[in-house]
Amino acid sequence: MKADILKVVMEKDPNQREFHQAVGEVVESILPVLDRNPEYRKAKILERLVEPDRVVLFRVSWMDDRGEIHVNRGFRVQMNNAIGPYKGGLRFHPSVNLGILKFLAFEQVFKNALTTLPMGGGKGGSDFDPKGKSDNEVMRFCQSFMGELFRHIGPHTDVPAGDIGVGAREIGYLYGMYKKLVNEFTGVLTGKNLNWGGSLIRPEATGYGSVYFAAEMLATKNKTLEGCVCLVSGSGNVAQHTVEKLLDFNAKPVTLSDSSGYIFDEEGIDRDKLAFVKRLKNVKRGRIKAYAEKYPHALYTPVDPALDYNPLWDHSADCAFPSATQNEINEKDARNLVKNGVKVVCEGANMPTVPEGVDIFLDSHILYGPGKAANAGGVSVSGLEMTQNSMRLSWTREEVDKRLKMIMHSIHQTCLNAAEAYGSPGNYFKGANIAGFVKVVEAMMDQGLV
Repeated sequence: MKADILKVVMEKDPNQREFHQAVGEVVESILPVLDRNPEYRKAKILERLVEPDRVVLFRVSWMDDRGEIHVNRGFRVQMNNAIGPYKGGLRFHPSVNLGILKFLAFEQVFKNALTTLPMGGGKGGSDFDPKGKSDNEVMRFCQSFMGELFRHIGPHTDVPAGDIGVGAREIGYLYGMYKKLVNEFTGVLTGKNLNWGGSLIRPEATGYGSVYFAAEMLATKNKTLEGCVCLVSGSGNVAQHTVEKLLDFNAKPVTLSDSSGYIFDEEGIDRDKLAFVKRLKNVKRGRIKAYAEKYPHALYTPVDPALDYNPLWDHSADCAFPSATQNEINEKDARNLVKNGVKVVCEGANMPTVPEGVDIFLDSHILYGPGKAANAGGVSVSGLEMTQNSMRLSWTREEVDKRLKMIMHSIHQTCLNAAEAYGSPGNYFKGANIAGFVKVVEAMMDQGLV
C-alpha cells in the first residue's frame, strides 16, 4: 500500500522530494489503521489526503529602494479543511518552492489535528529573501504579495501565520494591506502585535511547547530536564525560546547556529547571553559568529560543505532540540547523537530528521518527539489567538501559558494512547501520525465525498 501511494505521488510530482518524504513517513505509520478500517481504503482516503484541496501560485512584482523592479513567486497550499479553516504559516526564503510548501502543508494537517483545536492545514510563502532588505522594501513586497493572497483567505476560510522569514514586521505589513483591501478588521492573520489583536506567548509558543513536550516524555521515565546538557540548532524565534524555556527548567543549553555555522558554549547559554542573541538576531540581524566574538570562551565552527555530517550534533549531551529547518539531521548525525549519550530528541523544526535518522532514534529506544507533535505549540497558540480575536478578548500571559501546557500535555497523551492502541507502545512517531490521521479521516468520512 505504501509503495502504491508513493508511486502515484512520485509520478505526479517527481521533483518534490520533501513532499515524498512526508507522505512516506505518514503512510508507513498508518498502515495498521487502514488494515483495521477497510472502509478507509474503499473511500480512497489516502489518495484524497495527498492531493491539496487547492494550490494558488501567483506573481509578486515589487520595487526596491533604487527603483529596480523584482519579480518573485507567491504560493498558498490549502491542503485539507476537514476539521476547520486552513491554518499554517507563510515562509519567505529563497529555498521556497511548491514541493517544500506541500510537505509543510501536509504535515500541518496532522499537527493541527493533534492540538485539539478546530484547524485544517495549509502553508504558503514566497522565494523572496527578506535578509538585507530595508523595511520599506519588505513593506512593498508584503503589500504586493497580499494584493493577490487576500482573494483566497479569510477568518473562516484560511488564516495564515508567520514562519521562516515572516515575523511581526512582515505580519504587520501583510495585515495592513489585507485590512485596506477588504475594509474589515478581522482575525485573518495570527502572529500580530499585541496592541492590535496579537496573543501573549505567540512568539514563544513553538519553543516553549517543544520543551514542555520533552518534559512530558522524560516524566514517563521519572526524569526531569534539570541539569540536562542540551544541543539546540538554529538561532531564530524557535531556538531562542527553546533556550529560554530550558533555562526555566534549569537545563543547560550549549549550542546555537545559523546558516553560516554554530557556536558551542561549554559554560552554557545563560539569560544574559540569550539576551545578546536576541538583540543580535532580532534587531541587528547579525550572524551567530558574533556570539564567539562577544564571549571568547565559546567555540565558533563555520559551515564546512565538505563534511558529511553537522558537528553541532557531535557533542556529548543529554537532549537535542533541532530547531532550524527540514532534514538538518542526517543518518550520520543521528548516529553521533546516540553515540554521544543523547537520550531525548525533541523536534522544534518541521521534519528536521531524515527517515534513516528517525529509524536510528527509534531502534535506539531513545525518547523521540516528532515535529508534528513536539512543535505544535506554535500553531496551538495561533489557534488561541484566533479564539481571542473572535471573542474580542485578550488573555493574560499566565492564561495562555496554562492553556499551552494543557495542549502539549494532551498531545503527548494522545500520541501515547494511539501508539499503544496500534501495537507500538512508547513510539511517539507512530502515535502522532496515527492520532492525527484518524481525527482528520473520521471528519472526512462524516462529510462525504467532497
